[in-house]
Amino acid sequence: MTNLLIVLIIFLALVAFVQLVRVLELSAEIRGVNTGEVTDEDNNTQGILMFASVILLLGAFFTMTIKYWDLLLPKAASIHGAETDTLMAVSMALIIFVFVIIQPIMFYFAYKYRGNKKNKALFYAHNNKLEVIWTIIPSIVLTVLIFYGLNTWGKIVNTDTSDAIVIELYGKQFQWDARYSGEDNELGVANVRLIEGTNVLGLDIEDEKSWDDIVTSELHLPVNKKILFKFRSQDIIHSAYMPHFRLQMNCVPGMVTQFAFTPTMTTEEMRQETLNPDFEYVLLCNKICGAAHYNMQMRIVVESEEDYNKWLKEKTIFQNL
Repeated sequence: MTNLLIVLIIFLALVAFVQLVRVLELSAEIRGVNTGEVTDEDNNTQGILMFASVILLLGAFFTMTIKYWDLLLPKAASIHGAETDTLMAVSMALIIFVFVIIQPIMFYFAYKYRGNKKNKALFYAHNNKLEVIWTIIPSIVLTVLIFYGLNTWGKIVNTDTSDAIVIELYGKQFQWDARYSGEDNELGVANVRLIEGTNVLGLDIEDEKSWDDIVTSELHLPVNKKILFKFRSQDIIHSAYMPHFRLQMNCVPGMVTQFAFTPTMTTEEMRQETLNPDFEYVLLCNKICGAAHYNMQMRIVVESEEDYNKWLKEKTIFQNL
């Protein structure tokens, strides 16, 4: 209720300001003043306001950056998360560096070259040297940044998965299901046309690899063990998003996508790190996939290998459903 009142007060203040400006314009017209004429006094006022606005802009930017920087990304809980965060930090540092240089210059020029009846504008058509400078330098910087990003992404996706635990994540409006590959660590064949009754993922019962698969509605992962996720979708494109693991991959109907990573912090460790006893890792859908998109999420538990194996043994394999 308080926030609503604040918004209402701000709105009414803006309306009052607009009406006040209109009253001043009408009074000026009554006095015979030409309100359409731009005077040197007007230009000086606007130039000073432009110069003052960049000071306020930079002040607000640095204040919010310092105050909210920790909220930009949650703490990384995967091995590759550290590399992703470094790439993010480098990119942000470059953006902020350019921002801090360019914005004051632009606003200062607006102030310095404000209108004045004594001054005459100079038509400056072309400068090859300037155009080469502002084309070559950004091109080199962006090329280095792009190659750095591609190299980081290449190391993340081209990792050895021969010893990884294979888990399938299956998206559908508006729910996630997980399928564990069982003792053979191989997922059986699945087809959407085979979905029926308890066979919610369409597993092929004639495929022996599917017999020991385990389907769950909650995702448990062993800490410090490599995980290979296989992603599928039943209906439309969903996007599996796990912010703490720096993991996102589209789930596309009719095809299988994949992503491998290693979690480095258990749920309990993250609770201690964040001082939040109710903290939970979560799997979200990062595509707007329909009316209940906001509710498409799954709880993730990262635990010791011993607790993970104990939890998995309590589940029923597909052959026994």
